[in-house]
Amino acid sequence: MTGRRVLITGLGAVCCLGTGVEAFWRGLCAGGGHAEPLADPHAHMRSPLMYQVPLPDVPAEPRRLGHVRLGAGPRMGVAAAHEALTDAGLDPQARRRLSVVLGVELGNADMHERRRSSAATRVDPRRGSDEVGALSCPEDGGRWVPLTVTAPAVAAALGATGGAVSLGDACAASGYAVGFAADTIRAGAADVVLAGGAEGISRVSVGAFNRLGAADPVRCRPFDRHRRGTVFGDGAAMLVLESAAHAASRGRVPYAELGGAGWSCDAYHPTAPEPEGRQVVRAMRDGLAEAGLAPEDIGAVVPHGTGTPLNDAVESRALRRVFGDRCQRLPLLSLKAMIGHTGGAAGAFGCLAAALMLRHGRVPASPPLEDPDQECAVFVPQQASVPLSPSAVLVNSYAFGGNNVSLVLAGRQGPR
Repeated sequence: MTGRRVLITGLGAVCCLGTGVEAFWRGLCAGGGHAEPLADPHAHMRSPLMYQVPLPDVPAEPRRLGHVRLGAGPRMGVAAAHEALTDAGLDPQARRRLSVVLGVELGNADMHERRRSSAATRVDPRRGSDEVGALSCPEDGGRWVPLTVTAPAVAAALGATGGAVSLGDACAASGYAVGFAADTIRAGAADVVLAGGAEGISRVSVGAFNRLGAADPVRCRPFDRHRRGTVFGDGAAMLVLESAAHAASRGRVPYAELGGAGWSCDAYHPTAPEPEGRQVVRAMRDGLAEAGLAPEDIGAVVPHGTGTPLNDAVESRALRRVFGDRCQRLPLLSLKAMIGHTGGAAGAFGCLAAALMLRHGRVPASPPLEDPDQECAVFVPQQASVPLSPSAVLVNSYAFGGNNVSLVLAGRQGPR
C-alpha cells in the first residue's frame, strides 16, 4: 500500500425515489418511498412487497451485451454509472483507463425469471418432470445466459478498459466493492475506479425471504418492536473513487474522503448473525482505525438495519460496544426504511447517502417508528433532520455467510 488518500468525486443513483442523485436526496429528505406488491402474476407468496423503481425510470437500453440480454439491474447500473462519471467530470482519456468494481448479488436474475415464466413448458422424458426452457431460448441462439454480467455491461457501456470486477459477497457485496476499489487506488494500481452495485427485481429473492419467515408484510421498519423482517428494493448506486493527487490535478471538489474500511467474517452460521456481534464490532473498529478516527469523531451512522429481529438487535448491541453512551445521541439514518433492502447494492447506497449527508451537513429524518424496540437502544431521528457533527459517517453492510464490512467517510479533504 502507498497510503494514497481516496476521494469520492462523482455519484450516480437509480432507486424507488427516482432517477438521479438529486432525486435520491430529495426523497430521503421527504421520508423515503413506499413498499408495493410485485407486479408479477407469478409472485405467489405471503408478502410480495418491494420498494420498486418506477417503470418509467427503468432504462430501456442497453438491451444486450453481445448475445446476452440484459435485465433491469444491469441497465440501471449503466444509467447510474453514466451519471457518476458525468458528475465527476472525467475526460475521455480518464474514462478509457477507468476500472469498474461492482458488488452484485442477483445480477441478471430478473431476465432469467421472466424467461422461465414465459417459455413453453416441456417434459424431459429422462427426468419425468416438467421443465421450463429458459436458459436456452431460441431468440438467443440456444446459448447460456450468465447472471454476473453487470460489471462487464457497465464497463462496455463506458468504454472502460481498466478491468471489470464483480464481487458476490451477498448483501454486503457493494460495500466490499467500495473497499476493494479504495485498496486498488491506495496500492497505486489505478487512479480512478468506479465502484457500486446494481440489482433488479427478483421474485426468487423475495420468495426466499418469505420462506425463511424474514419478509415483513407491512413495510421495512428497522428498530421497531413489531418488525417482522426485511423488504427488498431495486436500483443502482455508483461512486467515482479517485486518488487525491489525481483529483487535485483536475481541480475537483470531492464529496468526501473514503478514510477506511474494516472487513470481517462471523464464521458462525450461513444466514444468522453471531449473537454477540464480535466480528461486527471488529469491522467497525478496524474501519475507524484505518481512517485514523476515534468513535467520538463520527457524527452519524448508516446502519445495515434490515428490519429482521435478530440483525437489528445484534447491530444495536455492537454499536453500543463501539460508541458507548453516545448511542443515545448519535443519529442513525434508517436507509432501508426509505428505499428497502437493495441486496448487493445496499452498501453502495449507504455510502451514497453518507456522501450526501457530508455534502449537506445534515442527517435526514427517518420514517417514524410506531413502537421503538427497547432492545435496540439507538437514536433514529424521526421528526426532523439533525445537524451532522462531527463531519464523518460510518456505513455498515452485512450479509449471509457472516460477511461484514464497515466504511468510514469523512468531510471533503481535497482541493477547494
